[in-house]
Amino acid sequence: MTPFRASHRIPVTDIDIHALSLNQHVQQIIRWAKQNMSRSVCVANVHMLMEAHWNNTFRQILRSADLVTPDGMPLVWMLRLLGAYGQERVAGMDLFTGLCQEAQSQNVSIFCVGSQTQILAKMRCRLENEYPALQIAGMEPLPFRSLTAREDRDLTNQINQTQAGLLFVSLGCPKQEQWIAQHRGKINATMIGLGGVFPVYAGIHKHAPQWVRTSGLEWAYRLCQEPRRLWRRYASTIPPFIWLAIQQLIRCKWIEMKNSDAIRNIGS
Repeated sequence: MTPFRASHRIPVTDIDIHALSLNQHVQQIIRWAKQNMSRSVCVANVHMLMEAHWNNTFRQILRSADLVTPDGMPLVWMLRLLGAYGQERVAGMDLFTGLCQEAQSQNVSIFCVGSQTQILAKMRCRLENEYPALQIAGMEPLPFRSLTAREDRDLTNQINQTQAGLLFVSLGCPKQEQWIAQHRGKINATMIGLGGVFPVYAGIHKHAPQWVRTSGLEWAYRLCQEPRRLWRRYASTIPPFIWLAIQQLIRCKWIEMKNSDAIRNIGS
């Protein structure tokens, strides 16, 4: 397997994305989880990158993450155009199921935080059916309000006492990434922000068909499911992302042409 190196990072707009396969991401995360290392994993899409572009504090959170995966197809296309020609999508759902499968095989326990009690209950039922040997250390919903200092301390202690190696967090972007950053170094687990994966895995929301996911139209599929919540997000993030992506590609092409001219001049 290809070793994990900083050279696998490719900047897309303001954020370095790890140009690794799904399996490479899973194996790296499991290595950390087996050692109960406090690590942060961000599953990036257009919305997340635009939040980082507009918010310096959030941008620093993503830049300090240990792994940033290319979830959205626009990110995958950008990585391919920037040199990672065989890049595949590393979607949150695929990462979640891949990690559960590998955690079951390697005796790594998992803990789920966020979402709602009924969603977590449905998730547990499905997990126990699909991964019967998977160790589920705990599932804890969180209130919409911020936790008090004592509640947060108690939750941190609860998670650490279970010795779970993987902590799946579902609070929505950017809240879950902020929460993970605040608990990095405090919670002895590899933390992954999974946003909308929980309700989809629980069967509350439908998973887009494979052809929709690979064609880059999942945003439209999700918009049909949740128009009130998502239309403003997509309208405000997709056009500026396209503009930033075009600017970046033009800059890269200009630099490439300039370097080619310099090499020709040296050889002449």
